[in-house]
Amino acid sequence: MQERAFLQVDVFGAGPYAGNPLAVVADGSGLSDAQMQRFASWTNLSETTFLLPPTTPGADYRVRIFTPETELPFAGHPTLGSAHAWRATGGVPAQPGRVVQECALGLVELRVEGDHWAFAAPPLRREGAPSPATLDLALDALGLTAADVLEASWLDNGPPWLALRLRSAEDVLAVRPRYERFRELDHLGVVAAPGTDGTDTEVRGFTPGGEDPVTGSLNAGLARWLTSTGLVSAPYVASQGTALGRTGRVHVTAADGQLWIGGTTTTAISGTVRL
Repeated sequence: MQERAFLQVDVFGAGPYAGNPLAVVADGSGLSDAQMQRFASWTNLSETTFLLPPTTPGADYRVRIFTPETELPFAGHPTLGSAHAWRATGGVPAQPGRVVQECALGLVELRVEGDHWAFAAPPLRREGAPSPATLDLALDALGLTAADVLEASWLDNGPPWLALRLRSAEDVLAVRPRYERFRELDHLGVVAAPGTDGTDTEVRGFTPGGEDPVTGSLNAGLARWLTSTGLVSAPYVASQGTALGRTGRVHVTAADGQLWIGGTTTTAISGTVRL
């Protein structure tokens, strides 16, 4: 075992401890897959990341992203929180104000202004309406009926999100998921426009482990879907975490032909971990 720099970062919060926490081991060199997974299970946060030297030309660093159960190819709030931790522990980007992250999905570009980070929304690996049978499974898991849903679409950008658009923010906040019925659908999201407190959309994301406070990957998929249908246009602000007592704010902007998914990042805990 050795002492390694460790940070816990609050991501997407509108204020202190209002967003989604992320555990970051700033140097994951020499750790096995099993060691990383065991530590991620121990932290019991939605994600834990490990920073590593890049293996792809053009990347500033590499990240591996673990939930308590498995490794993910990409996730949004871990991307922002990992970039924050990389810079906070001495990382210097090759290009000022621009960071390139290497993850299992590929290269992800980030921009930074102060404590506000944003990543370029990755392309969707799967999109479009689900089959009627799949939609029925989602409705059953979320305790909804077909009449509650205006549209549904796959938004797979690493995590395989299936998103349902509901009629109002109140309907989104009223969803009571039945986690024991998720079965093979393990990433379900709901959204409505407008959102609460003057925001443009209200979002909730669910996995078998529970509700995610604020979800970058889901909001990245939603940004592509909702702007393409004309329901919202960038820039806009999404609210997430309301049902959990959080005030998550995801800022979606458009620049250089891309959609950018951003929010505030704050170091909540810093120190060392023995791994």
